[in-house]
Amino acid sequence: MSKAARLREKSVRERIAAQQAAARRKEQRRRMWLFGGTILAVIAVVVGIIVGYDLRTPSTTTAAGGANGTVLPASTADAITDVPAATLNKVAGGSVLSYQAANTATSWSGYAGLPPIVKVNNSLLTSGGKPEMLYIGAEFCPYCAATRWAMAVALSRFGHFTTPLRGFHSSPTDVDPSTPTLTFYQAAYTSKYLTFTPVENENISRGALQPTTSAEQALWVKYDTTTTDGETGQGYPFIDFGNKALLKYPVFDPSILKGLTWAQVATDLHNPASPVAQAVDGTANYFTAAICHMTGNKGPAGVCTASSIKKLEPSV
Repeated sequence: MSKAARLREKSVRERIAAQQAAARRKEQRRRMWLFGGTILAVIAVVVGIIVGYDLRTPSTTTAAGGANGTVLPASTADAITDVPAATLNKVAGGSVLSYQAANTATSWSGYAGLPPIVKVNNSLLTSGGKPEMLYIGAEFCPYCAATRWAMAVALSRFGHFTTPLRGFHSSPTDVDPSTPTLTFYQAAYTSKYLTFTPVENENISRGALQPTTSAEQALWVKYDTTTTDGETGQGYPFIDFGNKALLKYPVFDPSILKGLTWAQVATDLHNPASPVAQAVDGTANYFTAAICHMTGNKGPAGVCTASSIKKLEPSV
């Protein structure tokens, strides 16, 4: 069984276990309230104030792996968000298809023969009057860690992040431990072509981080519900490109990023021959094609009309 399959099974089992644990904690809290209601009420108020303050004013200087990651140096952030069009065109689909072929034939047999991004044909998903790209992931997840690099590259072709990019690492105890990545927790992005909605659903410890709305949860359940060993749930990462295309499973091996710093990954994105560029830029081109598809090929000059994107768009 591949790493992708193990991760999905692990995610489903852990989600069920977490729900059961939450139920037990709820009952314990109820009994504690009955025993010491006044004291716990005061504690709850204090904790609520602290949590509320933290959500209003996210830290931008916490260490890697902290609640909010580490703000990247401007030179690193610029290298991620400004990969030359010539480099992206040269990479084209990169190593994405070869990775998919190796994995869909075994553990992802339900998707065998399908392209990395699956087309759907439903009413356009919009937010703020623009097509919406919905991402649901988790900070502990190594496959989300890999995917975020490509998302940052692709999204930067259509707009820009208005909050600093923050470096992060996936869980040190999962497969592909401590994969270097970014976090989209509390990230803000603006574009005249699309709305990007990131949801980092769980933190590095697999605790709740950002809950999905009822509408987001409905889409996740509708498009990404799988059953493994009698257990049903949703997996990470999940991307809905405007209800026109979906990413439901990993697109490249996170081990490609093993041992690299954020700056090294950013630098490698500019070298078309590097394994990082082949994986990340190749995936970013598929994401770009999916964004072009959902926006009706609207975007900055030269993006949706690039030869590499036009070649990939029919598959998404």
